[in-house]
Amino acid sequence: MNMTKGGIMPAAMTIWNADESINVKGQEKYLRWLIDNGADNISVVGSTGENIAYTMEEAKQMYQIACGYIAGEVPVYCGTGRYATRQTIELTKAAAEAGADGALVILTYYMKPHKRAVKESFRRLHKEVPNIDIMSYNNPWFAGIEMDANDVKELMDEGVWRSIKSAHGDVNRIHDLKNTCGDDLIVMYGHDYAPMEAFFGGADGWLSGLPAIFPKFCRKLFDVCAVEKNVDKGRALWAKVKPFIDYFYTYYTGDPHWQEIFKYVLKLQGLDYAGLPRAPLGDLTAEEKKKVEKIMQEIADIL
Repeated sequence: MNMTKGGIMPAAMTIWNADESINVKGQEKYLRWLIDNGADNISVVGSTGENIAYTMEEAKQMYQIACGYIAGEVPVYCGTGRYATRQTIELTKAAAEAGADGALVILTYYMKPHKRAVKESFRRLHKEVPNIDIMSYNNPWFAGIEMDANDVKELMDEGVWRSIKSAHGDVNRIHDLKNTCGDDLIVMYGHDYAPMEAFFGGADGWLSGLPAIFPKFCRKLFDVCAVEKNVDKGRALWAKVKPFIDYFYTYYTGDPHWQEIFKYVLKLQGLDYAGLPRAPLGDLTAEEKKKVEKIMQEIADIL
């Protein structure tokens, strides 16, 4: 098992065929593009990969595709979280059998179970599948629940997990986790609007959607902030990508959806096979495409 040490971990998008089946060759080409442009790790079947649009069997298929293609070149973390604990265990076992280094497991969602139940679910998962690193996907926006730093340390001390995707977005979560859990916990910043601050706050890496479409830029930003520790250079670099962030996030209203924007951004960078998100989402309008094209021209020198 090659556990992540941090760095850039794109939350890889899923490349679908026109009939919404998995485009295996397209997926492999896309994974190669991510690695060649600076990815230290790869995550598949996460939120950016449209995990909620997958059947159980499709998820297992993607684990096989990603792990088989990457074949140990970089660590692979597979999204295996479902509402039902037994389904999460089944998918995590499948990920381990496919050769995954880790399982990215979102906190139990939709029904909003209490923390005691969620913790027991993770304990059961670790007991049933001890041969894989479990990364807690701490995303209150999608799960409706959040583990605080003390909760995280409790399960870390029990050996249930050793890494976390902190997806709230607030950098104070990074400070809390590092101050409470220390460096034994690998903390991945899991949002797109404050990675620079997260790196300076001690985040070990970045696992989110932006690295899945701008891997070269994200690699550069991480190196400047986390390795060189150059605040001024980091601020200048982040300022250059801000027009895109402002469009897809800061002034984001849900129409167009970020999934639709991201797929079109891949196409504008030469990934003609990127396709569209699965329905109910789809393509951008002509006006939206022009807006994205304009922004991409503005930031072309950093991509």
